[in-house]
Amino acid sequence: MVELHPQRRAASATARLGRTGRPVVTSGGGQTIDVAPAGLDPGFTPIDLLYSSLASCLAISARIAASELRLLDRLEVVTVQVAGDKAEDGPGRIGEIFCELTVKGNFDPAQLAQIVKRAEEICTVSNTLRQSPAMCVTVQEN
Repeated sequence: MVELHPQRRAASATARLGRTGRPVVTSGGGQTIDVAPAGLDPGFTPIDLLYSSLASCLAISARIAASELRLLDRLEVVTVQVAGDKAEDGPGRIGEIFCELTVKGNFDPAQLAQIVKRAEEICTVSNTLRQSPAMCVTVQEN
């Protein structure tokens, strides 16, 4: 059983997929999103969601970093673009991920470097991807 901090919602996702249609993913907070099963279908694919998680976590982390460094009042906008290349060898996976951060505001190069460095330290998603976390898949009988 997982114990949850009383002030936080569970960080989780549940996907449901019937015989036809798209998977519907529900977050621990009850929000839903339809997922596109193939790269040619409109909407977010599972890989898009992976990249979205990384991009949004880095953006949030950059804002936190600017705040920690007492530079938040100079921050205008953070944009993070994430893309990747599929590995050529099996199993099916992403072999390399590319992240590009654009931090607009009144910063000198040293401050900008500090913000980006600290954002990388803070970002839970990038830290997780770098460590190849253990994963356990179980089957629950109905």
